Amino acid sequence: MKITREEVKNVAALARLEFTPEEEELLTEQLDQILQYMDQLNRLDTANVEPLAHVIDIVNAFRDDVIKHEPCPDLLLKNAPEREGNFLRVPKIIE
Repeated sequence: MKITREEVKNVAALARLEFTPEEEELLTEQLDQILQYMDQLNRLDTANVEPLAHVIDIVNAFRDDVIKHEPCPDLLLKNAPEREGNFLRVPKIIE
């Protein structure tokens, strides 16, 4: 598969990118090499290969969500100017 310079110019125009002629030539060569490699990978026989989500087995490394030191509302709100149940009472600011 050979990518042409015109195709590179077209994609650059769609992406609203401007390249110098030297950059266009370099990108044409690089993209052509990438596409040749992808074509080489496409020719591999993968019929007996199981699909993977990840190369290694990943397990959840998170700990259980357990409360160790539950806060005491009475101690937390001891110095509050006003309180309503287990909540801090504040003046209404929206009318």
